[in-house]
Amino acid sequence: MTDTPDTSPRHVFDVKTLEMLVCPLTKTRLTLSADHTELISVAARLAFPIIKGVPLLSLDEARNVEPDEIKNVGAGLG
Repeated sequence: MTDTPDTSPRHVFDVKTLEMLVCPLTKTRLTLSADHTELISVAARLAFPIIKGVPLLSLDEARNVEPDEIKNVGAGLG
């Protein structure tokens, strides 16, 4: 048995949903991480995990994002 992530269509984050979501702290737009496992709030410097296709937009679930990571995310925003 392998520990591969569940990639069933049912558990994949729908990118169209991103247009409706905002950061719960700053109410600003969120950005999908390059590996599609987190939603990042550049303004709050927080990353919210996506588990089985569901973004967990709770401050308790968020992790702090390092400044270098913010630069990489910001570069992709244009």
